[in-house]
Amino acid sequence: MFKRFTAVLMASLLLTACTETELVSHWWKNIGNGNRAPSGTQQQGLYKVGKPYQAMGKWYTPNESYSYDETGIASWYGDEFHGKRTANGEVFDKNELTAAHPTLQLPSLVRVTNLDNGRSAVLRVNDRGPFARNRVIDCSHRAAEVLGFIGNGTAKVRVQVLDRESRLLAEAAKRGYPPKVQMAMAFRRTPEATGVQVASAAPPASIPSAPATGAPMPIASTELPPPSAVGNVSSADIEDLNKQLFRKYPVQPTSIYVQVGSFTNASNAAALKQKLTSLGHVEIYQATVGGRQFNRVRIGPVADVNAADALLNRTISAGYPSARIIVD
Repeated sequence: MFKRFTAVLMASLLLTACTETELVSHWWKNIGNGNRAPSGTQQQGLYKVGKPYQAMGKWYTPNESYSYDETGIASWYGDEFHGKRTANGEVFDKNELTAAHPTLQLPSLVRVTNLDNGRSAVLRVNDRGPFARNRVIDCSHRAAEVLGFIGNGTAKVRVQVLDRESRLLAEAAKRGYPPKVQMAMAFRRTPEATGVQVASAAPPASIPSAPATGAPMPIASTELPPPSAVGNVSSADIEDLNKQLFRKYPVQPTSIYVQVGSFTNASNAAALKQKLTSLGHVEIYQATVGGRQFNRVRIGPVADVNAADALLNRTISAGYPSARIIVD
């Protein structure tokens, strides 16, 4: 069973794609990735968090996060970087279900849901980016195709780290297993199981709420068996995996805002609101996170991604460099 699932994963991640990409400020990737990897180069897939770095005039601090859950705008990249090294040493393939994130541990697994059409897919994060216009994630060509925004270039999305699968993936990467074997291991619940089950990779019937937080789950060494040989793959195998990893949620209308600050002190939020009135309609939204109440100061809503980009630029120019685009 494990052999079959490994084969299915490999086939699914190698599905072909079409068309081209919106390449916004990916010059940084060219610097970071270096030259195109030689033909036949073996994938590395090393585990990496990395030190703080600067790109496009902004500092980023990578960190391990297994409870990451954010909304924002996704973009995609492909042709220009196909065959080049990713930030953790893999060879980027635009036709695989991968993504770039500025701070998450590499590799990790995220469920990305298009909030406009409900399409949802599990992506492997193996690169750094995006670094332009406050995008929350940069998807591969194939991922953007699956999520249904290949033509638009951007989409409103929710990005959620798969906790246990990402921990298994990280442990396998630390032990030097190649990427596709890492993937097979990440979705294997226990070494005793006669079959392979997909855990949190399979979403619920509707767009889920924020994941519950808790103590990190240790990964037992027995949960990571030796790599298995790849067997034959049938169309039924691929269809079975697609039902597990790709879903379509019923969606509700969402709006785009620029969030300028978040405070536990309501007076500080009110003071910031007064300063921002010249930039547009400003409201304070309350949210409880980890038992604490936050007052989020937001400008908007705005009509679309282009309007959000323009508003974000004005907000940053007005002296608020930490402002970001969010979807709610």
